[in-house]
Amino acid sequence: MDISHNPSSPWEFSCDLEVDYGSEEKARIIYTSLGVDTELQPDKVKRQMSITNGKLAVHFEAIEARFLRASYSAFVDVLTLATKTIEEFGQGLEL
Repeated sequence: MDISHNPSSPWEFSCDLEVDYGSEEKARIIYTSLGVDTELQPDKVKRQMSITNGKLAVHFEAIEARFLRASYSAFVDVLTLATKTIEEFGQGLEL
């Protein structure tokens, strides 16, 4: 995770998260599962996701550190649940 602070931008706070799923298909399942949940306060927090070589990359930007922290924390909770679900039920399945 990378965190940065840019006081010259209205989106002063940002952070990046990257998770390697080792599979484009698993990363795509996570991406599509989590992509339907939009930010509750898009005027205060932005989230962008992408997939490259089986890795899910997520970029967050916020106008305040507390909004960044809340968004990141909620996202990681759901990401953890989705990842554990794939680990538990995806064994032996063609994904």
